[in-house]
Amino acid sequence: MRIALGLEYDGALFAGWQTQRDGSGVQDAVEAALASFIGQPVATVCAGRTDAGVHASGQVVHLDSPVLRDEQAWVRGVNRYLPPNVAIRWARQVPDDFHARFSARNRTYEYWILNDPVRSPLHEKRAAWVFQPLEAGAMHKAAQLLIGTHDFSAFRSAECQAATPVRDVRRFIVERSGRMVRMQVSANAFLHHMVRNIAGTLVYVGMGRHRQEWVAEVLAGRERAAAAPTLAACGLYLVQVEYDRALGLPDGADAAAPCAP
Repeated sequence: MRIALGLEYDGALFAGWQTQRDGSGVQDAVEAALASFIGQPVATVCAGRTDAGVHASGQVVHLDSPVLRDEQAWVRGVNRYLPPNVAIRWARQVPDDFHARFSARNRTYEYWILNDPVRSPLHEKRAAWVFQPLEAGAMHKAAQLLIGTHDFSAFRSAECQAATPVRDVRRFIVERSGRMVRMQVSANAFLHHMVRNIAGTLVYVGMGRHRQEWVAEVLAGRERAAAAPTLAACGLYLVQVEYDRALGLPDGADAAAPCAP
């Protein structure tokens, strides 16, 4: 039977989701735990291949299991074999044509920035750090210029292998909570480094280096060199993947705050 699993992980010590020769991918840890639980190797497919250092509170994977287990047994049983920085949050049996990646209808990422004159050891590896004051309100207004279906080539990495740079951004929120600035963006799908590149560009607006309209100009220009540098991976979290509601899958974890503001 095909099983969908909801995952949460701290990506700081991993080389990204995808399996690595040295076993340093999140996928390696998950598949090793599944093999111990099931009693034989099994392959997984994820909703989004997070990069090295990127975290998740709402990652979804699917696998074809040769054994029958109830949903709670999947959670408790697999977590027994996982390292402390990875956990299964939920498990559901799904139709055989369900696909963690291709069945997804919407994805949501959050990017967290510690905006404080002094770095914080508590946020190390869990949030980016910008010591210059940021105007979150200006960043939010600029982010609204990215909503809709656009060619996001200006925010696409050179290594991106997507067939098209066109994506549909459906919601973008930027807000401050104490010394933390949170960006939350939802879209049908994302390009490689898209969120981190957009976050860097919005930071330039928040610092006052560019006016809000500059973001729309960068988008329209479709040139990566015109945008700001890529922000650090440690601030990025995959927080939700949405599917057809008829499947009855959990909506995902709440906001992935790295720690108290």
